[in-house]
Amino acid sequence: MTHAVAVQLLMHLRRARDHIDRYYREPLDLDALARVAGVSKYHFARTFELAYGETPIRYLTRRRIERAQDLLRHANLTVTEVCMEVGFASLGSFSSRFTSLVGESPTAYRNRWAARGAPHVPGCWLFMRGVLDHSGTSEAISEKHGEQPR
Repeated sequence: MTHAVAVQLLMHLRRARDHIDRYYREPLDLDALARVAGVSKYHFARTFELAYGETPIRYLTRRRIERAQDLLRHANLTVTEVCMEVGFASLGSFSSRFTSLVGESPTAYRNRWAARGAPHVPGCWLFMRGVLDHSGTSEAISEKHGEQPR
């Protein structure tokens, strides 16, 4: 690969990385990200890891967990609401990935930050202002009121 091709490929990889940063909440997979980059998924996965030091899916997961950390520190949302808000479909997979990357469970992380006394933004205000999306949160909202998720 010549230097000019490498630079051009980096532009495509950056486009895919920016896409992950912008749409991390959406269901993204390797095929979709490779299409954004305009290369085959195998070439994309290999070159993305060479360029950024982690696979595209790990980057996506890390981005989601970073956003979850922000929400757990600053928003008055349940862990389930945060899970759904950042794009995880399963609370179990969210909790295990969060714990492995952060070193503590989402609940312990939130409680540790809450003990510092930092004010939380009410979740209802975030939803009303359009900061958060209502889609996919019906289970989280019912959980908050002590009901069983459906």
